[in-house]
Amino acid sequence: MNNLNLNRRDLIKAGAAAACALWLPHSQAQAVWPSKPLRLVVPFAPGGSSEIVARAVASEMAKTIGQNVFVDNKPGAAGNIAMQEVANSTDDHTLILGHIGTLAVNPYIFPKLPYDANKDFVPITLVSKVPSLYVVHPDLPVKNLKEFIAYAKAKPGQLNYGSAGNGSAGHLAFEYLKMESGIFMVHVPYRGTGPMLTDLMGGRLQAASVGAPALLAFIKAGKLRCIATGTAQRLPQLPDVPTVAEQGFKGFEMTQWYGLMAPSKWPKANIARLEAEAIKASRSAQVKEKLAQETALAVGSTGAEFDAFIRAEQARWKAVIARAQIKPDGA
Repeated sequence: MNNLNLNRRDLIKAGAAAACALWLPHSQAQAVWPSKPLRLVVPFAPGGSSEIVARAVASEMAKTIGQNVFVDNKPGAAGNIAMQEVANSTDDHTLILGHIGTLAVNPYIFPKLPYDANKDFVPITLVSKVPSLYVVHPDLPVKNLKEFIAYAKAKPGQLNYGSAGNGSAGHLAFEYLKMESGIFMVHVPYRGTGPMLTDLMGGRLQAASVGAPALLAFIKAGKLRCIATGTAQRLPQLPDVPTVAEQGFKGFEMTQWYGLMAPSKWPKANIARLEAEAIKASRSAQVKEKLAQETALAVGSTGAEFDAFIRAEQARWKAVIARAQIKPDGA
């Protein structure tokens, strides 16, 4: 009987030891993620707001996640090339900087995309919003948005607004304002913000909507007049300029935004770890200060909040794109 009990105890101990042997390597493998540097793909060329946002959050995340986080710019096809590459990646160390264009605009202006914005990616955190401003040439006899709308309605089809190209954020921003206000203006697409601003300041255009970082110096110099901001609240850099919402269009918001996305095939534990570290980095004083220097707003939402935000933005821009019949360049 004693021998029988001993055998049973030995068997139990042996089984427990075997279970531990199987469990520990798996547990340790999970615990060491990331096991190599993380690659943050930016689907645009270097030098713009996207790279500033990406480098700010990557630098801060690297302090606590246990590995370096390096930024890799992969421009082309309105961001579609990079989105496809990351969606198809089998490496759980490659993520991407999502953007209003790749997540909320491209699905509705391209007849076919090489990725599914909602199925191929998991939202991690909304890192930043970059305010869009509505500006006019200073010779235009308007001081605010209300006067501008009245002026445009008195001259239907006689005023021109410029953008960096078909389907660009500036194009969408102005079409959104047109839809909400009922004005009719002619869109003049350019190949980039620079040449468009040259013509706007030269008086060949009457108005435009552009991200704040590219405009503040010209506004302060009196070369452009800001009649409204697209943000939910006034900007500290332009405290006297009311928002579009304040000037009669409740709920109106137009910002370019950037957030981290991971391929949906990543292990859930890795996604949870990345989300925690990304939120902490986005909300840090260092990232807030860095982005504020570029007139960008740090956010740091949860993944669920970011997902709801993306869905709301998709609904907003689907309606604008359908009404304005916006097509990408070359389409």
